[in-house]
Amino acid sequence: MVERLQHRLSRRERQIMDVLFRLERASVADVRKNVPNPPSYSSVRAQLRILEEKGHISHTEEGPRYVYEPNMPVDRAKRSALAHVAETFFDGSPAKLMASLLDEGATELSDSELDRLSVLIKRARRKEG
Repeated sequence: MVERLQHRLSRRERQIMDVLFRLERASVADVRKNVPNPPSYSSVRAQLRILEEKGHISHTEEGPRYVYEPNMPVDRAKRSALAHVAETFFDGSPAKLMASLLDEGATELSDSELDRLSVLIKRARRKEG
């Protein structure tokens, strides 16, 4: 089962995790520059400490500053976020989520993207049978 990271984080913690996943490594100053309506330096530092205590991130010392990075690989975080969206908006159904993305030309897909989806669908059918 995919770990549901989203359920255990406050809005600000999710924003900070988004920054860390996007940048891969970041100092307090880097995080402040990349979150909406940034709180004070000490507030960001406190949030990072809380995320570290929860086991979501770790830090290394680089000279006088701490540099933080997520403990969860980005692919696992993506699955967690998508599972949360599917559960919240699509009755837990990946098919409904995908149909919503593809319905009525909401997304323009290239031939290579369509081929990739076709391969994934064929693979999923083999697993069912």
